[in-house]
Amino acid sequence: MEGKIRWGIIGPGKIARKFAKDLLLTKDAILSSVASRSIQRAQDFAEEFDIPNILDNYQALFNSSEVDVVYIATPHNFHKELALRAMEAKKHVLCEKPLGVNVTEVKELVEAAKKHKVFLMEGLWSRFNPSLKKIKELVNQGSIGEVSYLNADFAFYGMDRDESSRLFNPNLASGSILDIGIYPIFLSYFILGKPSAIKAFSTFHSNGTEIQTSILFKYPRTLSVMYSGLTNTSRMEAEISGDKGEIRIYSRWHETHGFLLRRNGESKSFDLPMTGGGLYHEIMEVHNCLIENRLESELWSHQNSLELAQLLDEVRRQVGAKFPFET
Repeated sequence: MEGKIRWGIIGPGKIARKFAKDLLLTKDAILSSVASRSIQRAQDFAEEFDIPNILDNYQALFNSSEVDVVYIATPHNFHKELALRAMEAKKHVLCEKPLGVNVTEVKELVEAAKKHKVFLMEGLWSRFNPSLKKIKELVNQGSIGEVSYLNADFAFYGMDRDESSRLFNPNLASGSILDIGIYPIFLSYFILGKPSAIKAFSTFHSNGTEIQTSILFKYPRTLSVMYSGLTNTSRMEAEISGDKGEIRIYSRWHETHGFLLRRNGESKSFDLPMTGGGLYHEIMEVHNCLIENRLESELWSHQNSLELAQLLDEVRRQVGAKFPFET
């Protein structure tokens, strides 16, 4: 791809605002279009970020000649349909995590990307965090020896939210697992790969929404302990321990600006601040892929998204967290 990369945004909500702010920090992109089911929301967003093309329906954006790549920031349950429609219109796609509600949806999206020969990536922005990239490098180098323990959590108090919100409406793929539990699960998968066994337990809201989940991943010589919840606020630190040392990731670990490495009785602090709000790094990965005419990222591939979806599916299967629209 040559020239400025032209972005269109679907779903101008909170995360889309963070995305737009970070996109403005890049030198090789233009925020050209925004679409929403509410024209007023689209207009307000466009005014805030000086976007020239304001559209009141998604298909108009997909069909626009002013858009090269689409960022989808809607609730989870709309991801598959909107990403499919965008790719059918030959648009490249960055879709907020989770890419699909389940692995069946993710498979369909990956197949569509290959069929239409367009770029597709799940917006798992923590994968591109400078600190997490460095931690992965240190672990692979054996800096803390053989890893035997990983711990990560992600919890905030959300019980005061309305039952019609995306957190509590089962028709919007509600609950903690797909919204925030995906982060601890990602960290274990990122550092250690797929586990050999999974155990999970949850508690539920009166309307059937899963509201807190504890997860255990077993590897040949390692245990990962993870938690996500809407019933409390956690410290949101993470730890990776081996037989030669440990890494402690500062809160909030999924968007951390640094970490501590302890080894041989000595401690070393790593200061690796994110650019902007942190989404800048995944944006630059998309830009690099498009400039190099690659249809998937080597850092977060289609296979990575498929395997993460399999892990999420198994956790939800074990605890009985199923959505009304799933067959």
